[in-house]
Amino acid sequence: MIDYAIISQILPAFLGITMFRWDINIRESTILGLVGAGGIGLFLSSSLNVFAWSQVTLIIVVILATVVLSEFVSAKVRSLFI
Repeated sequence: MIDYAIISQILPAFLGITMFRWDINIRESTILGLVGAGGIGLFLSSSLNVFAWSQVTLIIVVILATVVLSEFVSAKVRSLFI
């Protein structure tokens, strides 16, 4: 009863929220790193400080690709379970 009634109703919402939270964490770690708290943005900030534009471009592309990929996976997970 738990497998078919409760888990089947909770799983889509749980997976959607998990993917959404992962996306938020990626964005927040970028911003926090830019202000000096560590995270992904720390690499971006240090590259900006030494004017390493090729590294800055690569870091921004990787962050953008990660966010787009997480949005895509989140949409697919939600469409599979809803």
